[in-house]
Amino acid sequence: MQSNDRRRPREPRSGLAALLEARLTESYGAAADVERAAHMAAYMKDVAPFLGIPTPLRRELSRAVTKDTPKPSEADCTALALRCWELPEREYQYFAVDYLRRHVSRCSSGFLPVVRRLIVTVPWWDTVDLLAAHTVGPLVAADPALAAVMDEWIGDENLWVARTALLHQLRYKSATDSGRLFAYCRRQSAHPDFFIRKAIGWCLREYAKTDPGAVRAFVAAERESLSPLSVREALKNIGAG
Repeated sequence: MQSNDRRRPREPRSGLAALLEARLTESYGAAADVERAAHMAAYMKDVAPFLGIPTPLRRELSRAVTKDTPKPSEADCTALALRCWELPEREYQYFAVDYLRRHVSRCSSGFLPVVRRLIVTVPWWDTVDLLAAHTVGPLVAADPALAAVMDEWIGDENLWVARTALLHQLRYKSATDSGRLFAYCRRQSAHPDFFIRKAIGWCLREYAKTDPGAVRAFVAAERESLSPLSVREALKNIGAG
């Protein structure tokens, strides 16, 4: 199984995806707000255009879009996600992220290459972080063999793929593989990019809710190699002890 296959995933035929896309574009399109869209795009550093739909309204519209539709298959999830990523406005990708979060249990380990495609296409923290914690994380938890793919992702030249590897255990709590977590943080401790340094601190801070002593010990041992940002974020709620 080539779970880290970088080829573009094929979009399977899916009547459900076609139905959802049609409903979605009609519903979201009618709610567009040009002035708000400009502000939202600016806030997200113009990574993508926006329709200008505030989150509460977007979620309300999304519930109407999915109302009375059947549970999706993995093929439906694949088709819908790829279709949403082909639409220019960011809210369509938010819809896909939320949909995958809700239905990730219906997807197998073979879905991981699809998620990788989403991660590297128009990447920014607003989609990548949710995909990491709520789609990649559950996929790896369901199939521990995928941990080997995370071991590859942590060294990926694409910083968003590496960030995903750092964050995929974010919701694991006591099920966290702390050895792997600390090894990933150590592996990327010298990375110059803000988003990697921030992710190191974030995943350590989250694990500190489960085992603060282990995080303090790790930071103490690695303080010389970790960036000040990573250290500050890691110890934010527990202190140095």
